[in-house]
Amino acid sequence: MDGPTAALIGLAILFVLLLIRVPVGLSMLIAGSIGIALIRPQAVLPVIAGETFAVSSRHALIIIPLFMLMGNLAVVSGMSRELYLAANLWLHRFRGGLAAASIVASAGFSALSGSSLAAALTMGRVAVPEMRRFNYDRSLATGAVAAGGTLGILIPPSAGLVLYGILTEQSISRLFMAGLIPGILLTLFFVLTVFVVVKLQPHKVPRDRPENPLAARGRVPAGAWWILGLVAVTLGGIYAGIFSAMEAAGVGAFLILLVALARRTLTRDAFAEAVLSTLRACGTVFLILIGAYVFKVFLGFTELPFAAARWVGDQGWSGGQVVALLLAMFIVLGTFLDGFAMLVLTIPLVQPILASLGVDMIWFGVMIVVTLEMGLISPPVGLNTFVVKSVAPDVSMGEIYRGIIPFWLAMLALLALIAFLPRIATFLPGAMYG
Repeated sequence: MDGPTAALIGLAILFVLLLIRVPVGLSMLIAGSIGIALIRPQAVLPVIAGETFAVSSRHALIIIPLFMLMGNLAVVSGMSRELYLAANLWLHRFRGGLAAASIVASAGFSALSGSSLAAALTMGRVAVPEMRRFNYDRSLATGAVAAGGTLGILIPPSAGLVLYGILTEQSISRLFMAGLIPGILLTLFFVLTVFVVVKLQPHKVPRDRPENPLAARGRVPAGAWWILGLVAVTLGGIYAGIFSAMEAAGVGAFLILLVALARRTLTRDAFAEAVLSTLRACGTVFLILIGAYVFKVFLGFTELPFAAARWVGDQGWSGGQVVALLLAMFIVLGTFLDGFAMLVLTIPLVQPILASLGVDMIWFGVMIVVTLEMGLISPPVGLNTFVVKSVAPDVSMGEIYRGIIPFWLAMLALLALIAFLPRIATFLPGAMYG
């Protein structure tokens, strides 16, 4: 069978499988295998076996389980809750301080775990009941937690940047440095958004500022300092060139284990729970990667990506125009597709096009990850909104979506800022690596 026909059949099978809720990784594995069988039947088993072994044996992928383990250990040892209490201590004197504290704490936890869903779930369990206790508007409370959780996919060590780096064969250390300033900026945008919402709609927060029991003592919980110290060691070590991103993950996981043991907050059952949670999450990520690479080989057999690159070249479009079109497409796709699914489905198609136009793939990676963040809170499939719904079951999805609108607009503002000022994303990688 010729390549274009096989490509259409393979893509049709993939979208049908996704529509009937087959897991993303398995969908790509099935569709890619069928597509390869239509073009080169004898290559199906070698491709599946080869790509499975190649993905499973890639040293760079050890970053994902190690940073996930760091986040899980912070949760079971109670340090993540202490991080929220510390953020509350710093911001409680401002109206809307509890909502702003949930965002700051989510940013700190994201810099430890690299997972958006984990950040939303962890901070949701801590922050939403606290805001509800002080009569915060339900849409503001849930919207702030859902938006704050998205920082996990941008602030290093970002699982989204790791996956993008593997798919595009870009330096993960460079991507981590590229995501740092945008991640900090987005945190500040979110905090500013809370204060703007409170200013325009003061009824959404209590008139009197809630009392913070730690404020009288003026003491920041020790767990918060440990988390901030570990973040400084891991990211600072990468920036200073002391160790690579993979080595930073190992150092961070080992140090947080020592800290949890020294604090005597880590029981045997809690440690087992952290390890099992990490293994389950990593199994999902590895299945997605294996499926993505099999599907990528299938697309290579069809020569569809190169045909698309030639077609775009014939149209005379500039790199900026193509990037703008792709970002708009990602924002639309984010309303009904999982972020990782979008990444692994589209990057093999668009990378040859962008490479032919000379687009900086590090800068583009940061832009794409911001659009993935937007998808995490976009209806009807925004995963973070469902996570928050699970910790606040009496809050309707309509209230949650109303709460995230201002934060979604803040993400759009950051996307425009990075588009017009690329140095926001490229300055640190350029300063470090030239």
